[in-house]
Amino acid sequence: MKHSIRAKLTAIILSLTVGTIILCWFINNTFLEDFYLLSKQQILENAYYQIESLLVSETSKQEEVSLKLEKMGANSNITYIVMKEKSGILIAAYDNVKDSRILENLLLPYLLGVSNTDILKSDERYSIAKSVDSRYNAAYLELFGIMENSHYVLLRTPLESIRESVEISNKFLAYVGIFVVLLAIILMIFITRRFTRPILELAEIAQKMKDLNFNIKYTRHDKDEIGILGNSMNELSEKLEITISELKSVNNELQKDIEQKTQIDEMRKEFLSNVSHELKTPIALIQGYAEGLQEEINEDAQSRQFYCEVIMDEANKMNKMVKKLLTLNQIEFGQNQTMMEHFDLTALIQGVLQSVDILAKQNQIQIFFTQKEPVYVWADEYQMEEVVTNYISNAIHYAAFEKRIEVNIEKKENTVRVSVFNTGTPIPEEDIDKVWIKFYKVDKARTREYGGSGIGLSIVKAIMDSHHRECGVFNRENGVEFWFEVDCQNEVVQIEKK
Repeated sequence: MKHSIRAKLTAIILSLTVGTIILCWFINNTFLEDFYLLSKQQILENAYYQIESLLVSETSKQEEVSLKLEKMGANSNITYIVMKEKSGILIAAYDNVKDSRILENLLLPYLLGVSNTDILKSDERYSIAKSVDSRYNAAYLELFGIMENSHYVLLRTPLESIRESVEISNKFLAYVGIFVVLLAIILMIFITRRFTRPILELAEIAQKMKDLNFNIKYTRHDKDEIGILGNSMNELSEKLEITISELKSVNNELQKDIEQKTQIDEMRKEFLSNVSHELKTPIALIQGYAEGLQEEINEDAQSRQFYCEVIMDEANKMNKMVKKLLTLNQIEFGQNQTMMEHFDLTALIQGVLQSVDILAKQNQIQIFFTQKEPVYVWADEYQMEEVVTNYISNAIHYAAFEKRIEVNIEKKENTVRVSVFNTGTPIPEEDIDKVWIKFYKVDKARTREYGGSGIGLSIVKAIMDSHHRECGVFNRENGVEFWFEVDCQNEVVQIEKK
């Protein structure tokens, strides 16, 4: 990463470190000498007041005074000499005889006012000057003053080579600087990794979130700002996931609505087309026979009676077809509410069989239903009666060969399966999945013959879909079997127990 936070942070820290070292070097070169001189002046001033305090005090013993002065001189590297103003008697001096004589010789120019030293500071009581001893080429800082008891005092401390000290200090600073820079680099590698690793993790999480992947989470438990940011991103990820899920659900519902609307439009068009086609023949027959009656083509009563029966039969077929279409339309569009009832399916089938008994005998068809015990189910009783009626009516119309119909009830764990079998010609395999389509007829001539409209099985399919249960058809060796399933009592009991 060309402009990574790690690189920027390392560059900033190193710049600050190097800049600090350079600043220290500059301050060292510029102000060290002045600071050194000020420190030495402060040492001389403190020594001046200490000597004055010891000599002026009348309670101090001579031995104690001498010991304290010696200690002061040794600790501060100061040589000193104190003389009476008028008599010139030596009151106190540094223990080194050689230094004492040097100080005596140096004191005289100050007393005469002919000293050629470089005055650094001066007030009413003392002056501080910088002098150079030509014999040793050494620099000294000297304080000459008069104390409260009118004694003269001269204090002297050597000035080490400032320039040399600065050079040594700078050299030491350079070594320290190199070490600090190397240490800073090592620390920066460690620190930047520690701080950038969670940031990189957050960047990865953000990248995954961009791709709508919300499985990755920030797992660190830091209490700092990065930890707070990580927790916020986790919450954001969860909320985005929920929001997107809701949006997808809404989008799916919208898509379903669009598809449903499109389907409804197509169904409406198909409905109108099929209705027009199905009504064309009976209307034409009714119109033709009605015109024949009007024009009195057949004058005998028997012929007129036949014409009227045809017209009534065709009108009755149209009436039945319209009723079935209305029923199917209500079920498909959810206008016919399914009422779940607890009823005996055995009794319902027996009732349907009784109603079609005359039709079955007219067609010389035998119907077998061996179930005698009650079988209770949960469903819309009226709609189930419609399903059973359509299945049995369809079996009666298509029964052939042995002309036998078998109605069976098979109890399962949570459902009951009802099957209606009739002997006859099997349904072609290419048509077996199309029998549920409105107005679809496998044998159009035969369907027309018994007055079928091709709607009955569509109604069955729509009813079973409204119950969220399955129905189907398959060919057997000597006929066709239709079936459907409904909820039984056991499933309802289980639901109530929960």
